[in-house]
Amino acid sequence: MALSLQVIYPNTPGTSFDMEYYLDTHMSLVDKHMGPHLASSLVTRGVPGGPDTPPPFHAIATFTFADKAAMEAAMSSSQPLLADIPNFTDTAPQMLIGEVVA
Repeated sequence: MALSLQVIYPNTPGTSFDMEYYLDTHMSLVDKHMGPHLASSLVTRGVPGGPDTPPPFHAIATFTFADKAAMEAAMSSSQPLLADIPNFTDTAPQMLIGEVVA
């Protein structure tokens, strides 16, 4: 069964997110450390909901894995990614692991 990992970066008042660093540097680290185990990856940048409504999230990264073994292998090599988070944001990321159903 395919699994997904979503890393969600909330946009709360006073937080910052360096999208350029995230895309250029952090995602290169993702490719290096988790890439062999990924089926796919996608980064979504939050957009405002209106003129006075900031996006609820800076970004959401979605990673899919063929199965539990692939996800576990990727997660076992993710420590450098966790250590890199303070280099691009001061928000606390949330994670959602789920079964891919459609």
